[in-house]
Amino acid sequence: MTDVDSIPQAIGVKVNVRLENVTKIFDGATAVDNLNLDINEGEFFSLLGPSGCGKTTTLRMIGGFEEPSGGRIILGGQDVTYRAPFHRDVNTVFQSYALFPHLDVYENIAFGLRRKKFDKSVVRIKVGEILDVVDLPGFEKRRVSQLSGGQQQRIALARALVNEPALLLLDEPMSALDAKLRHQMQIELKAIQHRVGITFLYVTHDQEEAMTMSDRLVVMRHGCIEGEGSPRDVYDNPATEFVASFLGASNLLAGVREATEGARTRVILTGGTTIRVPTSRLPSALGGPQLKVGVRPEKISISTSDVNSGDSHNQLRGRVKVSTFTGVGNQYLVETSSGVEITVYAQNIGEALAPRSGEDVTLTWPVEHTFAVVPTSEALTESEKSES
Repeated sequence: MTDVDSIPQAIGVKVNVRLENVTKIFDGATAVDNLNLDINEGEFFSLLGPSGCGKTTTLRMIGGFEEPSGGRIILGGQDVTYRAPFHRDVNTVFQSYALFPHLDVYENIAFGLRRKKFDKSVVRIKVGEILDVVDLPGFEKRRVSQLSGGQQQRIALARALVNEPALLLLDEPMSALDAKLRHQMQIELKAIQHRVGITFLYVTHDQEEAMTMSDRLVVMRHGCIEGEGSPRDVYDNPATEFVASFLGASNLLAGVREATEGARTRVILTGGTTIRVPTSRLPSALGGPQLKVGVRPEKISISTSDVNSGDSHNQLRGRVKVSTFTGVGNQYLVETSSGVEITVYAQNIGEALAPRSGEDVTLTWPVEHTFAVVPTSEALTESEKSES
């Protein structure tokens, strides 16, 4: 992309977003439940969760398109809870892009500037600069119908950014793109956000999008926050069983906490196998001895030979039920002696023959890659499963 120094300088206003006990009730049903959240200045922040979790309602309340039933919304230190959208220093990129089909690219981008009564020469300069930022210089005279989906998304982004908002809201803007273009746009959108240096608040149900672009994210369910932090922290240290299952694949094994031995705690799994968990990774909300220990599929090593893993690794034995080649690696479904099924992702590095279906295998992984969550009796709904 062309370097445009004036764009980051022009968009120099930053904002701190704070939600204090924000609640939204529709016809007696709670969509957002007593939400407390801080979004730091200049960060790329995502609201992640399945359909119906309250993430879009939260975004719409921040943008002023919905009034909260309770609580306060503070933008840039100002209480804007009941302020109209056009009185907030916020712009929105919608799922449908909402471009004007009867206007060319230049007029689409210039629309907000003209409403603010900018001089024509200033409008021309700003439109040219923002087209450089989104890597579409020379597209001024194109019609919306002549643009690809990815180009339309960039123009919608340019139209929002050219107004120099303190906060940009993005409501699942990539949902209409194909997988390859969506992946490309994830990288480009993060690069644009880094260059302009303003706060992006991104709503998505797509875990890859949130993980790829976010500085921080929250995982929402039933109008509440179930996990919050950097993508790596939320992935490696899920706060709840739902977060562990929704954010990537996870093997969750029911067990009973037996004894704490300094930095490690022994857990007896159903079936009698002993697993060790870092004591620091036990959930603070754990009331009784029952818990679930987890390990991500890519953390596990699989071998057809006996393995002496020592004290530094956990170990399970089982039999391969399914072995699938995925190109970059192999995916296995292994059934342990207690009947529990474990998913394993192994990278294709060509060091050994892949275990085949029916073979007995040993699974090992470092103790520090084991986490624990409080078990829940509430299973994922079908829509949550389809989006996890």
